Amino acid sequence: MKKFEVGKTYNMTSICDHNCIWTYTVTARTAQTITITDGKNVQKCRIDKKISEYRNTETVYPLGKYSMCPSLTA
Repeated sequence: MKKFEVGKTYNMTSICDHNCIWTYTVTARTAQTITITDGKNVQKCRIDKKISEYRNTETVYPLGKYSMCPSLTA
C-alpha cells in the first residue's frame, strides 16, 4: 500500500472543476493520522482505512466527507 511521506507535497482536484486544485504538504504522521499544511493552515486528518484498503493507497478527506468531496491520496 502507498503511504503518505513526511515532507512530500500532494495535490487533489475538484470533481466539478479540474482547474480547482488544492496542494498540501505532510508535516507529520502516525499510523492512523497525518498532519498537513497548505501554507496557511495546519490540519490533522484521520486516514480512512476502508477506502485506503480498497484503493491500495492511503486516503484522507481534508475538506470533510460529503457527496462529491475531494480526497487526498498518497
